[in-house]
Amino acid sequence: MGIAAADINIPSYEGIQAAKVKLNNVVVRTPLMKNLNFSERYQADISFKREDLQAVRSYKIRGAYHKISSLNDSERANGIVCASAGNHAQGVAYSCQKLGIKGTIFMPSVTPKQKIGQVRMFGKEVVEVVLVGDTFDDAYNHAIDYCDKHQATFVHPFDDEKVIEGQGTVALEILEDADGPIDYLFVPIGGGGLAAGAITALKTLSPNTKIIGVEPTGAPAMKDSIAQGTNIILPKIDTFIDGAAVKQVGAKTLEICKEGLDDIILVPEGKVCSMILQLYNQEAIVVEPAGALSLAALDFYADKIKGKKVVCVISGSNNDITRTEEIKERSLLYEGIKHYFIIRFPQRAGALREFLTEVLGPGDDIVHFEYSKKNSREKGPALIGIELQNKDSLQDLFKKMETKSFVFEYLNEKPDLMQYLV
Repeated sequence: MGIAAADINIPSYEGIQAAKVKLNNVVVRTPLMKNLNFSERYQADISFKREDLQAVRSYKIRGAYHKISSLNDSERANGIVCASAGNHAQGVAYSCQKLGIKGTIFMPSVTPKQKIGQVRMFGKEVVEVVLVGDTFDDAYNHAIDYCDKHQATFVHPFDDEKVIEGQGTVALEILEDADGPIDYLFVPIGGGGLAAGAITALKTLSPNTKIIGVEPTGAPAMKDSIAQGTNIILPKIDTFIDGAAVKQVGAKTLEICKEGLDDIILVPEGKVCSMILQLYNQEAIVVEPAGALSLAALDFYADKIKGKKVVCVISGSNNDITRTEEIKERSLLYEGIKHYFIIRFPQRAGALREFLTEVLGPGDDIVHFEYSKKNSREKGPALIGIELQNKDSLQDLFKKMETKSFVFEYLNEKPDLMQYLV
């Protein structure tokens, strides 16, 4: 079951203005902060819109509250339902608790525990959490079935005019706080609600601003749909960037984005991980993977943004600390520092010692080693993870193994095998 087609209701600039008034005493007016490090690096005037500092640590509260608060008495009495990988769920839970409306929230079973705990905390006794399926789309289908059975109102995470108008208030705040015209706005895209809201606001207030959408390489639903001229359903996605990983974008958001986006950049998941670590180490900013998307795209636009005024939306900070090792692993793999091999050691005494002393460089390190002993220590395949001191020394490592007759299989270029390691 795909996402339902858009109805006649479309978001409007006037609707965004009305949403801003309604949200005045509900959301945090997050700061627009110039960042000196990024501005110097890209020789541009770069500011961050810090939606990671929002009440529920993401912008999603804006659309959720605007939608739920617009329901009539009958709809409120029947309760609301949503499907979400986390941030929309938190916004819905917060809104339900604040408005006293019963909510049932369907979340993919792979959602980080931190986000599930936050949803339950924000919703308290008025919200029930149901974990089902492996993706947003699985949770979505179960939520729609529940709505049909219980006559509840479905609060869509992105394909609803009230939700889009709520998200559009992010752009209003940016324009109000900016000290001059904005040349580029970088926004992350999952289902497209934030981008659609920004387009709706900026086409009226700042039509010369170029709006650049950013998607994960592993879930390019918006880019592929625009390229193919139809709202496609991706057969498979990488769910690592859970806040921006959907198989299908919204019907409304697609129509708005295909007309209003100036470009869509696809960013590899590993590059996003490197940006997460960089923001933490250099800026003391904690972000979730989707929150780092807009900043991770800047390298792809480095020449175009030079000398320009740029705003990047940091969309959320709901990261689970248990994911830190995976984030570091993906970053090292992307940066060309960490490499995995299956090595079949020659059947001679001292082969393992020879590998350590004559193949590895002096600064290289073995960080993973699995070996199944059968007949002798120097016989049979071993799974080895190596961190290089210099990423440019990989080809030298290959040559040394070949010279010393180490038969090896390089796993980094075999995603079907790497998925079991990362």
